[in-house]
Amino acid sequence: MSASVRFRNIYTQFPGGKHKVLTLSYDDGKIPDRRLVSILNEHGIRGTFNLNSGLENNSFDVAYNERIPMAEFTDLYKGHEVACHTATHPTIARTPREQMILQVIEDRRALERIMGYTVRGLAYPNGSVDDNVVDALKACGIRYGRTVNSTHGFGMPGDFLRWDPTCHHADPALFDLADQFIDNHKTQYLYMFYLWGHSYEFERDNNWNIIEKFSKKIENKSDIWYATNIEIVDYLDAASRVQVSVDADFAYNPNSQSVWIEVDKKTIELKGGETTEL
Repeated sequence: MSASVRFRNIYTQFPGGKHKVLTLSYDDGKIPDRRLVSILNEHGIRGTFNLNSGLENNSFDVAYNERIPMAEFTDLYKGHEVACHTATHPTIARTPREQMILQVIEDRRALERIMGYTVRGLAYPNGSVDDNVVDALKACGIRYGRTVNSTHGFGMPGDFLRWDPTCHHADPALFDLADQFIDNHKTQYLYMFYLWGHSYEFERDNNWNIIEKFSKKIENKSDIWYATNIEIVDYLDAASRVQVSVDADFAYNPNSQSVWIEVDKKTIELKGGETTEL
C-alpha cells in the first residue's frame, strides 16, 4: 500500500448538512385534509397526500367521508406532494395485471393534469402489495410505494417500492418514538421519522390533539429536514450519483441540485454541476 494513501470518512447528509428527516403520508383525500394541511403548514411540516382521482363524486354516509373536490387540489396541497392511491382504491394485488396498471396510470394521469408536475409516488390501497404490483408500478413510472407496515424505527428503506413507515399516528408508541427521534444526535447515520394515516380518522376518533401535539413537539428542529416523500427519494438518488475521487480530495456533482456530504466531520455543499475540493 502506498504511503501516500489517505483514508477519509465521507458520509451523505441531507440538505443543509442535516442527518434527520421527517415526512408524513396521508391517504384518501377527504374533507378533514383541509384541517390537517392547516396544522402542518402552521408548524412548517410537509408531507405527501395520496389521492384517488376516480372517487370524487362517491356518496358518503358521514361528513368526514366526503372527498375533497379535485378543483381544490392545487391550492390545498401547495407546498406538499400529491401522489397516487389508484383511481378507485381496489385491493390491487388481487386484480388482473391490466386493471392494476390501468388503476395506477389513470390516477397518475388525472393528478398530473391537475397538479402540473409528474406524479411518481403511491400509497398501496388497503396496504395491498406483492412482487407483481411492484413490477407493475415500475412500468407505470412510479418511483416509490408506501406500505402500512410500521417499523417503529428510523432507518432508511432498502427498497423505496416497499417503503415501510415508522408508525401510524394512533400508535401508542408515537410520542415515545418522537422523543427518541428528537434526542438522537448521532450523525454517522441518516435517520427518518415517517408518520402515516388518514385525516378522517382524527375526525372519526375525535383525536385531533394527537397531530397537533406531535406537530408542536417536532417543529422547528435545526437538525431535521422537513420533506415530502418524493423529495427524499430524489435527493438520495442525486446523492448516489456524486463522484468522489479515489484520493478523496475532490468530488464532482453531476446533478442540477446541491448535495451535502460530511468529510472528516466537516459539512461540505457540493453544488450542482461543479467539482468541489474536499
